[in-house]
Amino acid sequence: MATTSKTFEGMKTVDESDVGISCFISQLPGFRGILKQRYADFIVNEVDMDGNVVRLTSLDVSPEMGVKEEDKTKSTDNGPQSYASAVESFRSISSVTDAERMETLINQVTSGTDDEISPVVLEPSSDKAKRTAIHNFVKEHFKFLVTDAVDGPDPTSKCIRVRVNSADRNSRGKRSKKRKERGDKPFDSRGSEHWPEHVGKFVKFHLYKENKDTQEALGLIGKMLGVQPKSFGFSGTKDKRSVSTQRVTVFKQQASKLAALNKRLFGIKVGDFCNVKEGLLLGQLMGNRFTITLRGVVADSEEIIKKSAESLGKDGFINYFGLQRFGSGSVPTHHVGAALLKGEWKDAIDMILNPRESERNDVNEAREYYKESGDIDGTLRQLPRYLVAERAILQCLKKCPGNYLQALKGIPRTLRMMYVHSYQSYLWNNAASLRVQKYGTNQVVLGDLVSTKVDGAKRVVGSLTSEHKDNNEEALECDQLDDTTIVDLPGERSDLVKVVSTEDMEAGTYLISDIVLPLPGSRVIYPSNDIAEIFHDLAKKDGISLTESIHGVKEFSITSMTGGYRRVFQKPIDFEWELLTYTDSNKPLAETDLDRITMEKPVDKVGSADQIDEESMKSDTIAPESCETELRDQADSKKDEKDTGNPDSEQTQLALKMALTLPSSCYATMAIRELLKTSTSVAYHKTLN
Repeated sequence: MATTSKTFEGMKTVDESDVGISCFISQLPGFRGILKQRYADFIVNEVDMDGNVVRLTSLDVSPEMGVKEEDKTKSTDNGPQSYASAVESFRSISSVTDAERMETLINQVTSGTDDEISPVVLEPSSDKAKRTAIHNFVKEHFKFLVTDAVDGPDPTSKCIRVRVNSADRNSRGKRSKKRKERGDKPFDSRGSEHWPEHVGKFVKFHLYKENKDTQEALGLIGKMLGVQPKSFGFSGTKDKRSVSTQRVTVFKQQASKLAALNKRLFGIKVGDFCNVKEGLLLGQLMGNRFTITLRGVVADSEEIIKKSAESLGKDGFINYFGLQRFGSGSVPTHHVGAALLKGEWKDAIDMILNPRESERNDVNEAREYYKESGDIDGTLRQLPRYLVAERAILQCLKKCPGNYLQALKGIPRTLRMMYVHSYQSYLWNNAASLRVQKYGTNQVVLGDLVSTKVDGAKRVVGSLTSEHKDNNEEALECDQLDDTTIVDLPGERSDLVKVVSTEDMEAGTYLISDIVLPLPGSRVIYPSNDIAEIFHDLAKKDGISLTESIHGVKEFSITSMTGGYRRVFQKPIDFEWELLTYTDSNKPLAETDLDRITMEKPVDKVGSADQIDEESMKSDTIAPESCETELRDQADSKKDEKDTGNPDSEQTQLALKMALTLPSSCYATMAIRELLKTSTSVAYHKTLN
């Protein structure tokens, strides 16, 4: 396909002022610094629920870990002899005839027959204690069978009926109820067919990746293992243009198989394996530890840089939702969210599908092709697989032409809810800016909304995000997007939030760090001062009511969301910084987890694209077409890391290196913005290179 040079008039990427980001805490002057000149300048390490920083420390599998061959033999030996001892024990609490009936039933089940297996009825008994013992024995030793009681030949006796557990037997069938209900679970039944009960069914490992987002990395690993994406669990999605380490769980896979992938993966490593009983879920993290290097720093004096860094550590930053929340293209996600809240389904779809600025030429060619031709099949052949929302919409429209609402519901829930959540974030950002403009950053004022103390001393900490429920009080999935993570967290309870009263002001009960603002929903309260008005005024300007819905689609309705709260000011935790000088712009200034491992033991950090392609094609678990695409993308990702000059001819430059921990809902880019007093947009920082 020929490359076009089409421009998109009237389109521009989202600017901070477009989404309510306009204020700073400190009055210090800013300075020049390049954010993410190289992706290794932005290192992210997940912090688990116990406060431990997650790091990649080993690529090896410990000898005692995993499923041993003898365990597999015991588990896979499903013939009648596997249950011989159990059947023999069963004889001691029943009769010879009943034991023979049970043995016949077990032989039928373990033979793997697809024929319908009839239940067996044991001999009648009037001894309730004996019947109870049989029920318990079958439940403990023959988990694929279930028992119940039926009437015996006389009123004083009962018979125990034993039959195959239909849910267990049909779990692999195409029409299985279990398969249908599995859709919303964080993993599926794929993996090893047989797994010993004493070994945790999940392998937890640390995923290290360079310049790849989490879904992309796990998609590639899944194809190499031959498992579906739902087999993986993780607590948050990390930023693509970074070096990140996070925890991941996978269902019923051998750690040795995962470790073997390290020789074939490009820009990805896995390690620190262990078996666990439960898989990870979204939101199961305390936050993230960042190591950020700002290159090409230029300021009027080093004293300004030092004072700015000290101010960030002491006073923090305004806890805005960053630009990543609103999308990197020319169609902001909160515009799509506004259309959904108004029930304008077709307009929302057009915004998602239409051509946009700052995308690859081939992607915009595909978008333009669909806009001009309406050819769904032709467009799907051109659209990359990572455009999940676009592909889901087109596939639904192919099946149900003109049903735009159904097409929107074809987008995975966490992704489609992102649009509505971003509109909430847009309102919140504007309210936060108004609060700072009117009342400053140094004091609590009458009518402010604050989080109250817990247990007399401990203040509410962490994210104050939206909780979404329908009328049945069943929580919908919540998508909390930032530059490092997508999390699912409960909203702050209203009884832990209050409006500041005159008595509170006189007593000095609350600090500036206690101030929160609501994310609109049906159960939130608003400040009692004039800050509350901006929520309703902005929404009304967009044709949206925050108190009533104009349509009956719950997930796209503010009134079906309970809402939540978010802290207005955030201080970095364990903040450290230092000034560095360098002459080679291509030389890393911060050490990654893989660097540390390589110093101790040589590791193949990357291989040639040709070598990876040849080795990966040998795997029979990857479809050739998808494999070729994935491997090409892996090689292309390395090209994204451009040389920035000849190191021999470069002058000495200054860099600011920082390390800080933030709660999972906070944006590190907003902390950087407080330092530099400049935009954090990718487009702006590209102009500095």
